[in-house]
Amino acid sequence: MNHSPCRGPISRRGFMQIGGLALGGITLREVIAGRAAAGETRADTSVIMLYQHGGASQLETYDLKPNAPTEYRSIYRPIATNVLGLEICEKFPLQAKMADRFSLVRSLHHDVNIHSDGGIVVLTGKRPTQLDPTSQSKSEHPDFGSVASQRIGFGEVAIPPYVAIPQKPYMTRPTYLGLHHSAFETGDPASDDYQPPQTKLAAGRETSFLNDRQLLLKQFDRFRSDLDATGQMDGTDKFRDLAFQMLTSPRVAEAFEVDREPDELRERYGRNTWGQACLLARRLAEAGTSVINIYFNTPKTGEEFTNWDDHIMNAGRPGHFGKYMDVRLPYMDQALSTLIDDIWQRDLQQRILVVVVGEFGRTPRLSNNANGTGRDHWPQACSALLSGGSLKMGQVVGATNRKAEYPIERPYTPQDLLATIYRHLRIDPAGTLTDYTGRPVHILNTGHPIPELV
Repeated sequence: MNHSPCRGPISRRGFMQIGGLALGGITLREVIAGRAAAGETRADTSVIMLYQHGGASQLETYDLKPNAPTEYRSIYRPIATNVLGLEICEKFPLQAKMADRFSLVRSLHHDVNIHSDGGIVVLTGKRPTQLDPTSQSKSEHPDFGSVASQRIGFGEVAIPPYVAIPQKPYMTRPTYLGLHHSAFETGDPASDDYQPPQTKLAAGRETSFLNDRQLLLKQFDRFRSDLDATGQMDGTDKFRDLAFQMLTSPRVAEAFEVDREPDELRERYGRNTWGQACLLARRLAEAGTSVINIYFNTPKTGEEFTNWDDHIMNAGRPGHFGKYMDVRLPYMDQALSTLIDDIWQRDLQQRILVVVVGEFGRTPRLSNNANGTGRDHWPQACSALLSGGSLKMGQVVGATNRKAEYPIERPYTPQDLLATIYRHLRIDPAGTLTDYTGRPVHILNTGHPIPELV
């Protein structure tokens, strides 16, 4: 087992910089305020989302349609799994061995075919008031991670409740919940020079600079007094202790340190962004983070790597999109299957829910021109995988027509998927948030937990 090299002690000046730093949008003052605002009892549950940025093809992953006409069917063949009648892509042999530990929803659909706006629908449950064809839009409402941060808050260990690996989705923001409910960004845990962001938060291994407790208490009191003008904060010691713990707790610092894991396990996950992100996500979920959103874009950098936006000339790469999926899909199979197995081996499948989904699916009919072959945006049908979370596993929910164009059985929406996620987190999706004008806004306007799963 490897350990991070010991970082040098942080100066008192450094501590004060920590107190004012925006840590993925979070400052120390806002951390304290966020804890104060969390009004619900904290549930011991977590969600790890693998967000397939670009929109994964349902036909090349979990809904292959081998009997469709040639111009529609998957470029891959389906393979059997350990669940009778459940077939998935041949590039997923490791997942095929554990299909009893996940369920597939093949009937998700919505009507927004733009990356940013489609992502906003999937992650917030709210359709943008005005669509942005340039895909530069930002959400008008918080995503489910920010909602969880506001509703659940910090636990007894002051670990951030919402973490994004390696970065947060570009199209969502906490909006009227406040910056302190932004995702805490970790950076790439697979990079050679990776240093956990917790080095800015905690010096649990090097605490000599904290000896002057009177100085620290004065600073905490100053932070508290800045927030206390409204008279809404009480229990000064509680907030002081939280801030102190966030800065000094080895448990908080260690949660971010993937290099504390055995080399063998790190190899099983894969020494790449996706593999190490999944491993870090499991560590954070164990430590008490409520939502971990993995920006599942590309596992590595290089000419052979593209994201899930598998239209012709994705990322400027010519040729058949299968050339790039051939490279990408085994990385997903390794990382996801190891994550699921690791969760089950640790008996965490009741606490942790894994969700794999993108902003939409891909066009059933293949596109061809002189530059190559691909599939375009298609929100009318997409698939999602769910594992754990006390849900019913080993099944397929819903179905699309013979060309994977649209649902024909048990159609569900992103709002239904989010309602299922909120149920696991013990957040009432019918509850309300308060917007900038002081008006109540429902967490979800529509959507119910998917009954076949619960």
